Amino acid sequence: MKAPFVLVSCLLLGAAPTALAERADREKPINLEADRISIDDVKKVQVFEGNVLLTQGTLQIRTARLVVTQDADGFQKGSATGGAGGLARFRQKREGRDDFVEGEAERIEYDARGERTEFFNRAWVRSGLDEIKGQYISYDALTEKYLVTAGGESKAASGAPQARVRAIIQPKGKAGAATEDRSDPLGLKPAPAVTPKGD
Repeated sequence: MKAPFVLVSCLLLGAAPTALAERADREKPINLEADRISIDDVKKVQVFEGNVLLTQGTLQIRTARLVVTQDADGFQKGSATGGAGGLARFRQKREGRDDFVEGEAERIEYDARGERTEFFNRAWVRSGLDEIKGQYISYDALTEKYLVTAGGESKAASGAPQARVRAIIQPKGKAGAATEDRSDPLGLKPAPAVTPKGD
């Protein structure tokens, strides 16, 4: 029963390539709430439906429906959908940091064999202070490459203005600066009192 949760954790790791997800989460108990759970051991399909809430340590996934399948080689695929115009959402603390990786889309899919995570429709991912937004976001963990697109060809063909991809990327020093202690910016401290010998 724990196999699908490993997959969902991997989904987050794929979404946050530059900052690993909290490693300690893997050792924490998994809590799952849903209105319905359906498991087919023969076909290797597990379906969680209705206000699905999965938590494991700092990892949290909220979705209307989560489907996990496993192929003959043991590789898993997962699909989280928001349902009825809603969004599938995730959030997890970054390793060694006080900030989170979070994202949302109408559908989030993860393929363990190809180590690829895809976000479909109203997609948004934020890692620390950096964020990207588009109609489609794909992350390939093997090549460590993102692809973000604004939408399908139907908008362009209809003559309607094409939506734009948006990204906010902070300077390299800024992410670390957010966690530094700024109470003493120069790091100066008074020297200890010196007592002359023979006193």
